[in-house]
Amino acid sequence: MILYTEPLTATAFAPFGDVLDATGDFRLINGGLCQRHHDRARIDTGTDARPGISIFKARPRALPYAFDLIERHPDGSQAFLPMTEHPFLVIVSQGPGHTPRAFLTNGAQGINLHRGTWHGVLTPLHDPGLFAVVDRIGPTPNLDEYRYPQPWTVSR
Repeated sequence: MILYTEPLTATAFAPFGDVLDATGDFRLINGGLCQRHHDRARIDTGTDARPGISIFKARPRALPYAFDLIERHPDGSQAFLPMTEHPFLVIVSQGPGHTPRAFLTNGAQGINLHRGTWHGVLTPLHDPGLFAVVDRIGPTPNLDEYRYPQPWTVSR
């Protein structure tokens, strides 16, 4: 089962989350020296939780890339903000039993996965695989996992 990457665009990714980039409308701040692309995503923590910022360091993978695991966070959104300018792979799905999609970022994009969005694991394609992650910090588990009966392979 083969998937081909597609460019990450706000329109194509909208059913799954938000594309975080410095495009579109902005306002100038800091004496006109900085563009503020304001309020790009909603941080959703549900109830009895708060937003938190974590740092993830993931081992890089290569294309073609085989996977069988997707996961979701039913109680909150999850944003991935790369701390380097390297493209990374974003795998999303409408859920188990649905064909996943594979997006390739352009190296200057992050993502915010909506609450409950099924997605692949963090998949950098270059070292150091360093990301700031904004998500729900709370007292209850916030993870469901699903393994496909056969692996998918992502190719360019």
